[in-house]
Amino acid sequence: MGYLLLAGAILAEVIATTAMKYSDGFSKLWPSLLTGLGYVASFALLAQTLRSVPIGTAYAIWAGVGTATIAAIGLMLFGEGLGVAKVVGILLIVAGVVVLNLGGAH
Repeated sequence: MGYLLLAGAILAEVIATTAMKYSDGFSKLWPSLLTGLGYVASFALLAQTLRSVPIGTAYAIWAGVGTATIAAIGLMLFGEGLGVAKVVGILLIVAGVVVLNLGGAH
């Protein structure tokens, strides 16, 4: 159940971050509200996740998967470039999450 809550926390964080881009510096009401609600939901779900998933593992997955997903959204929706450094960075994030899960999960 903890990992299902974590998936919800990641989804809410990704939605909130994407809405923040659309908020135009919080000058647009609906994307700004979605940003706030998304982050509140994300933190609430992450807090519930921590009841059953170790904090280091949960946070690494939440931050890593969220970061990689936002990078992909930036490429697809906002036309951001994809250079070698960005690819290596994303791969390092994913590798870090995997290593933390293999070495730190009990």
